[in-house]
Amino acid sequence: SPLDHSLFNKKASRCIIVLVVYVDDIILIGDSDQEISDAKLFLQKHFVTKDLGPLRYFLGIEVARNRDGVVLSQRKYVLDLLQDTGMLEAKPKLSLLVKAFWELNQC
Repeated sequence: SPLDHSLFNKKASRCIIVLVVYVDDIILIGDSDQEISDAKLFLQKHFVTKDLGPLRYFLGIEVARNRDGVVLSQRKYVLDLLQDTGMLEAKPKLSLLVKAFWELNQC
């Protein structure tokens, strides 16, 4: 991509392959298993690579798949942040603004 030097795409006749590079991680996605396999083989011929399988976690974002599609979540990131700051056992509390909003909007 001219605007992002870590994003590469290849458009074939009926498919697209997208490769994202971040430091020493590569995400390879596309809508053709054959094109993805070809891209992996190309990369393995020119670089030392290791296929870690389907994407599960990247830059603090968990990636989960279900029958409806893909779900992205930062649950693990938030739990780690709460743990690091000693707030994992903290109890939630409504702010005055949220409480006032709820009270104003009750029927």
